Amino acid sequence: MSAHTFEPVRSDTCTPSRAARELNFLRGEFDLAVQLGHVRTVPDEGGGGGRLVERAEIDRLRAQDGFPDTLRDRVRVVGTTDGAELMDISVGRFTRLARLGLLVPAKVYVNRYGSVVWLYLTEELKHFAAVTENTHLLKGRTPETLRGQLAEGVDLRARNWRMRQLGCLLRQAEDPWARAGALAALLPPVEVADVVEDPHERAWVNRLRPALPGQTLAGTSFAHVAERITTAQDADEIEWLRSDLAHSVEEARALSPAPRPAARRTGPAMRPTAQPIPPLARTVTARVEPTPVPVNPAGATDESMAGKAEPTTRAAESLMRVVEPRRIPGGRAPERRHVPRVRPAPGPVPRFPGTGPTPPRSTRRLRAWLRREAPRPTEV
Repeated sequence: MSAHTFEPVRSDTCTPSRAARELNFLRGEFDLAVQLGHVRTVPDEGGGGGRLVERAEIDRLRAQDGFPDTLRDRVRVVGTTDGAELMDISVGRFTRLARLGLLVPAKVYVNRYGSVVWLYLTEELKHFAAVTENTHLLKGRTPETLRGQLAEGVDLRARNWRMRQLGCLLRQAEDPWARAGALAALLPPVEVADVVEDPHERAWVNRLRPALPGQTLAGTSFAHVAERITTAQDADEIEWLRSDLAHSVEEARALSPAPRPAARRTGPAMRPTAQPIPPLARTVTARVEPTPVPVNPAGATDESMAGKAEPTTRAAESLMRVVEPRRIPGGRAPERRHVPRVRPAPGPVPRFPGTGPTPPRSTRRLRAWLRREAPRPTEV
């Protein structure tokens, strides 16, 4: 059977989509219920890396009183305007309380205009408004200390949202390596590389690093906004996450080392045998003799040279044929026939003993003499 054969989901578990339908949840409501811990999930043992819901968990939730309304009320969220109306305060006061970290957002998204929209649980807003200690925050003048923090530009909404997400990820982590991946999900890659120096351990941590909801915007025009929300920004937050990440990696390393690629088995390397260097031979540079320039031997005259060139002349005459002009009846001019000129074969070049190789002698005079002796056709 092939190794890629599909294995169906166990009968005692179901996929998140199936569980959302059986619990009368929208998919977004179901994901929020899982993050808040209202619905317990188990890891997918089939290797998909996702989460499954056991059938017993669905039966437990369906057996609660007031199902499904009570369960859906736990995950109902509202925006800033609806939240201020629910708490019977102004929108500005609601925003100030959220920036101070007194109201923790549960969900966040970026709309089509690039604005960040924070959503809050109605259950938590009702509880905050019902507590007597919070009455001075809802009515009257905001305390001086809180106004000073707002003047400095404090905004803890993104940080509180990240801490809520981290709590959900740590609840789902089942070993130290998974906890290290959850902590690394909130840190920049540079910080993770600085804490986890071993490349194999860092690769394993990044593999177990879960994706946060806002990180799905990567590659879009709002990616920088999502990165600012999902990544730790404050120095104290980064230092706290780095410390926890180093502790988790050290604990995981002691419990079970990170997987490493199998080492390749190679034979022993053949080392070349050292050979002695032979001594350098003595080199004698020979003296370069100048090339002699050929000159006419003493006593050689033009007559003697011409006599030696007679065989060459006779050979050239035997290769040439003179064509006489043929007279055409009627008094016309004689017809001229083109006869290709035959180049005379080069004759032997005289050599004189002791003079070395002699360059061939020019035949310019011979060609002039042949043209002078050849009869020319007569004109009529």
